[in-house]
Amino acid sequence: MATANKNLSQYDKNTIPSAKGFRFGIVVSEWNSNITYGLYNGALQALLENDVNEADITRWDVPGSFELIYGCKRMIQTQKVDAVIAIGSVIQGETKHFDFVCEGVAQGIKDLNVQTDVPVIFCVLTDNNLQQAIDRSGGVHGNKGTEAAIAAIKMAYLRQQTA
Repeated sequence: MATANKNLSQYDKNTIPSAKGFRFGIVVSEWNSNITYGLYNGALQALLENDVNEADITRWDVPGSFELIYGCKRMIQTQKVDAVIAIGSVIQGETKHFDFVCEGVAQGIKDLNVQTDVPVIFCVLTDNNLQQAIDRSGGVHGNKGTEAAIAAIKMAYLRQQTA
């Protein structure tokens, strides 16, 4: 397991570029809200701890993880953001629905990264069970939302440096 020996919330602040003045969008799935809200809180805290002004963070909620793609696309089109974080949680069930949603969301977010000039960070947990999701949204493995926020800062910085 990739996160077995890693805490998703740990990072060296000295290696993070200044995020002051950057604008971030966060699109959050309402499905599995107990998990996605934990991920959002991790992302928000990391952005604030790295000098992002709270007024420079825009949050939109969408019904489920599949809708993250459209929400991120519209945020890029209508808000002046330097990076977007897509937050969702898909937990394995008894049908193939899990596979279709996970594949569609991963491909959709990849497509946004190829088609637009704004980085979209994939913060969608695709877990086998609820406990794994809890462990990665503020539990024993830390918070994937924190990791996604740090990636968003680094990608916004890269975008700025290469403009």
